[in-house]
Amino acid sequence: MALTDTACRKAKPGEKDYKLSDSHGLFLLVRPNGSKLWRLKYRFAQKEKQLALGSYPEVSLTAARNKRAAARALLDQGVDPAVEKRQRAAALVAEALDSFERVARAWHSVKAKTLSARYGKQILDRLENHVFPKIGSLPVKAITPPLALEVARAIEAKGHHDMAHRVVNHMSDVFVWAIASGIAEQDPASTIRKALAPTDARLRPAMTKIEQARSVLIKTEAMPDAHWSTLLASRLMALTAARPGVVQLAERAEFEDLDGEQPIWRIPAAKMKLTRQRKRDVTWEFIIPLSGEAVAVVKAALSVTASATWLFTGIGGKDKPISDSTISGLYRDAGFRGIHVPHGWRATFSTIMNERAAVQDRERDRAIIDLMLAHAQEGVEPIYNRAMYMPRRRELAQLWAGLLMKGLPEPVALLPDQRPWRSREGKRDGRAPARRRPVRPRGS
Repeated sequence: MALTDTACRKAKPGEKDYKLSDSHGLFLLVRPNGSKLWRLKYRFAQKEKQLALGSYPEVSLTAARNKRAAARALLDQGVDPAVEKRQRAAALVAEALDSFERVARAWHSVKAKTLSARYGKQILDRLENHVFPKIGSLPVKAITPPLALEVARAIEAKGHHDMAHRVVNHMSDVFVWAIASGIAEQDPASTIRKALAPTDARLRPAMTKIEQARSVLIKTEAMPDAHWSTLLASRLMALTAARPGVVQLAERAEFEDLDGEQPIWRIPAAKMKLTRQRKRDVTWEFIIPLSGEAVAVVKAALSVTASATWLFTGIGGKDKPISDSTISGLYRDAGFRGIHVPHGWRATFSTIMNERAAVQDRERDRAIIDLMLAHAQEGVEPIYNRAMYMPRRRELAQLWAGLLMKGLPEPVALLPDQRPWRSREGKRDGRAPARRRPVRPRGS
């Protein structure tokens, strides 16, 4: 017998689920908690399935029968009504994510889980600075290749060709994700790639002569408003040729045996420029043998840093490291814009030390110098080579330090009690500046 509305209304919960059947697979499921749920039993692809049609009385008996009829019509067309229901739900989500900015933020929330915090923030910053102001409010389906190109052209107009390519790549990732999510139908960013101005293939600006390299440190360390952490981080970067991001995030616990004969900087694999798989593998940690000059820099920072974690703290707090643009700003202020950048120390070290190896006919040193720069190499052998060549790496690190630091003062001369110090905002650090003491150059 077919169900009646009275029977549905008067159905009482029992100790367990029970069904009140209607016809053609429709039934009302009555649960012990008192809920009454419409279900449609049907077969598709030779499998028995069920489709949820809502709850009673929100969905009346008549409405449930209408939904049953609609589902049966889909079955007659060879369409699984459960799949069609999920597709409609996805379409509603897509409509809610209408604008490019909302889609991009949804994509980023998923993508950021697979990226380092620093790189994830960089991507979002690029979208917020370059993309959202221009096309963020537009429906993602309405964005055409000319609109995407307009975003890139605005970046190129500032001379930032490499950034234009990076931003277009991020936009393309957003569109691909939107297509896969049923939100968009095309990737206009991919279409415009060949219309972009070519990137500048030059290496990052760097001094390639030892006297020039030394002058960078001399001039930047003479800047009266530079913070001690900026100056010491700059020195450690120059002495170790480590990547700027690694120096910026250097932690106290990473430095070992500073008073021993073999001091090292043990950098976790998670901080290195590696694949995600290798970042999780402890065997890919990178060890830098420290010269005596580098040890002195680390000890100087340890003597004044108030942080229990970071070696180089930012201005205004002990809980954060220096920002990734602090040293770059110092170099620009010192007049080295387009001449030498923090990352350029790697090219400086490589060029000068490889030239010396060629002159001295030490071909093996050239491979060791490459290992010292932590350049990505295939296979497991490079890990063992780094350990095997540690004695020579330490010798080369000390040789480099002797060349670079010739005539420069000890790092303690860069500490707050050795120089009148103001922050880059012009605020004192709460202490009266000590009288500047004369600094005797090394070797005098």
